[in-house]
Amino acid sequence: MKTIASWNVNSINVRLPHVLEWLGKNKPDVLCLQEIKTIDEKFPRQAFEDAGYHCEVFGEKTYNGVAILSTTNPGSVQKGFIGEKEPFSRRFLECTFGQVHVLDVYIPNGQAVGSEKFFYKLNWLKALKNHLVTEHNPSDLLAICGDYNIAPEDRDVYDPVELKDQILFSSEEKDALKDIQSWGLVDSFRLFNEEAGHFSWWDYRMNAFRRKMGLRIDHIWVTEPLSRLCTESWIDIEPRKQEKPSDHAPIAARFDI
Repeated sequence: MKTIASWNVNSINVRLPHVLEWLGKNKPDVLCLQEIKTIDEKFPRQAFEDAGYHCEVFGEKTYNGVAILSTTNPGSVQKGFIGEKEPFSRRFLECTFGQVHVLDVYIPNGQAVGSEKFFYKLNWLKALKNHLVTEHNPSDLLAICGDYNIAPEDRDVYDPVELKDQILFSSEEKDALKDIQSWGLVDSFRLFNEEAGHFSWWDYRMNAFRRKMGLRIDHIWVTEPLSRLCTESWIDIEPRKQEKPSDHAPIAARFDI
C-alpha cells in the first residue's frame, strides 16, 4: 500500500462522477469516504468495483455514513466501536491491510458550542480515544483518516480571531483532539506543510471558497512508526472547483510501504 486518501463527499450518489474521476487520476490504494448519506444496499458498489475497488460500507439513511474503498481486500473489518450502543451513529469504520490499520472517522459536527449535539461530539471523541487505548498500541502502523470537524490550530483557519470559541474551533474541541493525539499520533500534513492558509473545507455560503475563507478540518493522523514511512501529504483543492462539488476537498498521504 502506497497512498491513503480521505474525502467527505457530502452524498456519494450526488458526487459519484467526481469520486470516480478522482480515483482514475490519483489511483489511491485506499480511499476513506465520509458523509455518504446512503444505506449499504444503495451504495454504488458496482461502479467502484468496475473501477477496481473493493468496498466496505457502513451507511445509514439520509445522514452520516462512512465507506472504505481499497484496491485489495481488507484482512479484517470493524464497523462501529466495539460494544457500541445507540445513540452513536454510523461514523466509524476500520479496515486492516497487511500490518496497516486504517480508521475512517466522521466526527460529529457539534452544531453549536454548548448544545446537546456539542456534548454528543465530545462524548464521541472520548469513545474514539477509548477505542485507541483498548484496541491498539502506539507502536502499530495506524492511520486515522476523515472529517474530524475540528481545526487544530490558528494556522488551520482563515481568521482565528473571528472564529475563536466557535464550533469547529472551540477550546473544548481542540483540547479533546489533543487528548487523542497524545495517545501517539502525528498530523501527516504538518510533516511537510508548516505554513498557514491550507484548508480542506469551505462553506457553500458567502463565496467562501473564492474568498479563501476555509478551515482545515479533514486530517490523516498517523502513529509515529507510520509517520516515519510517510513521504508526502497534501490537500487536492481541484475537485472543489467543479460544478456541484462537495464542500470538502480530498486529502491524501503517501507512504513507503
